[in-house]
Amino acid sequence: MSAQNPKLSRRTLFAGAGTVGAVAAATSMLPSVQNIAPQILQKAKPERGGGYELSEHVKRYYKTTLV
Repeated sequence: MSAQNPKLSRRTLFAGAGTVGAVAAATSMLPSVQNIAPQILQKAKPERGGGYELSEHVKRYYKTTLV
């Protein structure tokens, strides 16, 4: 058996690098897509106001306003 040395052209190298980059970019976006889903499924807003909720974000803001 003779071992063949495949010739690696620049075109093949850059095409492979582009493919790897595209896959890496798509993979990095997957976790953020999964984190968006729970935010979409929020409670329904009341029809006649009264939708204020004291959330952690609001509590942190109130703490920053203390002198």
